[in-house]
Amino acid sequence: MAAPDFVEEMRSVGKRLLLKLQGLPQAEPVELVAFSIIVLFTATVLLLLLIACSCCCAHCCCPERRGRKAQVRPMTPP
Repeated sequence: MAAPDFVEEMRSVGKRLLLKLQGLPQAEPVELVAFSIIVLFTATVLLLLLIACSCCCAHCCCPERRGRKAQVRPMTPP
């Protein structure tokens, strides 16, 4: 998909969302619940993505410091 096509698609999605938001006060209760569930799901996915990226970035930028490893030697019988 070319960049201009993507921009136009995003613009059309934005216009449809704006129309849906403008008609929301007159919407039926079922439509309000459905829209709320979609918004909640989207917010949850974005929040989880943000948490995953921040955890990954924290491990990349600040690696855990580990002490020296000690070799384990077998015990000699007494």
